[in-house]
Amino acid sequence: MDRRTFLKASGAATLLAPSLIREALAAKELPLVAVAEGSDYPAITRRAINAVGGMKRFVKPGDVVVVKPNMGWDRSTELAANTHPQVVRAVVEECLAAGARKVKVFDNTCNDARRCYVNSGIENALKGMKNVECKQLEPERFRKITLNGQFLKEWELYDEALSANVYINVPVAKHHELSKLTLGLKNVMGIMGGKRGYVHRNLDTALADVNAHVKTHLTVIDATRILTKHGPQGGNIADVKVLNKVIASTDTVAADAFATTLFGLKPADIPVTVAAYKRGLGEMNLDKIRVVKA
Repeated sequence: MDRRTFLKASGAATLLAPSLIREALAAKELPLVAVAEGSDYPAITRRAINAVGGMKRFVKPGDVVVVKPNMGWDRSTELAANTHPQVVRAVVEECLAAGARKVKVFDNTCNDARRCYVNSGIENALKGMKNVECKQLEPERFRKITLNGQFLKEWELYDEALSANVYINVPVAKHHELSKLTLGLKNVMGIMGGKRGYVHRNLDTALADVNAHVKTHLTVIDATRILTKHGPQGGNIADVKVLNKVIASTDTVAADAFATTLFGLKPADIPVTVAAYKRGLGEMNLDKIRVVKA
């Protein structure tokens, strides 16, 4: 928005001093991160989404939508290794309410897929919902994609994630032994096939390569309870801290940057965040991010 358009839209040409106009225009350009807090997880998920424009901003009638949670581990909900099922269901419901023709929910799990889908609680939370598909990945649907990245020149990515009209990233916020934290940027590993262990040779650069290729329309971070140690798999309730928060943003880097502070860390402490920021994939500087309570 240029100065003339801003003045016309606001009707404030005679009311605002030039310095205030410049400040207002600058504020318009800051990436927005919405944070909602409360014990009603579906409600705070909706509030966070609405604060960044509402689901109709992203999903149009007839769209096929992928909702990508973290359900990679054979862990129950309270252990915080997977995205909370109530958060996932609320995102799916918002997609349907916006007119989605089909919502697909999946993850390339680390533990046995059948057990992960069931014990995460996500499969059961979506059971019986019309036009919602929560199924294990089909190996033949991975296809080799040219990335021309700094580390990954090509990689197998899941076709349904690439062909959807809208891709919504719904990670859980948790500790990770290798990457320090796993948040939105790291959650893209759930659509990667092949020998994923290879990417750990240069994890931050590899994840930036994939995130540069995959268009994420909305990131919703589940911080209802966070895993503070022994991630990504966890397994001890003593490592879990209940925060009752959900974060939403169209800028995955900004969402990750804010979520990092929940662990007492800075965005610069997380190599994946730094790599994505340097690649121009989003904003990591907290003083250049507008954080609002939803």
